[in-house]
Amino acid sequence: MSNPVLDLHGYTWAQALPAVIEFHNRAVHLAGGATVGRLEIVHGYGSTGEGGVILRRLRAYLARHPDKVQVEYDRNVGHTYVIPLAALPGIEDILLEEILGYCDEPRTQSKITGKFRRHGDPTVLAAIRVLEREGRLKREDRGAHKLYRSV
Repeated sequence: MSNPVLDLHGYTWAQALPAVIEFHNRAVHLAGGATVGRLEIVHGYGSTGEGGVILRRLRAYLARHPDKVQVEYDRNVGHTYVIPLAALPGIEDILLEEILGYCDEPRTQSKITGKFRRHGDPTVLAAIRVLEREGRLKREDRGAHKLYRSV
């Protein structure tokens, strides 16, 4: 029997993350406590051949949840295999994950709030505080600038 497959070609990162969470959590739910088989996520390897946005952010996201998912790789860099161990954080936590992904390069608070303005400044600022408190986002002072970087 083949692995269930989720193909993310044509997705943006904002579309891919909820799809991955739903795919993963549906498998956990359907298993009902039984061992879940291996799932295949096809994301491509990016136009540079060195790993695109989805590949990098997906693997970073999965690496932050070792208690929820076991990750396997093979020669095909455009595929990631996962063995669900437990449900991943829900869709409501996506803003936190998006901020972490965006802050893989140091960003100012105004850049972060601008990027995620659709959520509203108070929500974004609260998310930044949560991530700082959890130690997942670190503030760096560079002269007059205060930058945030994912840990």
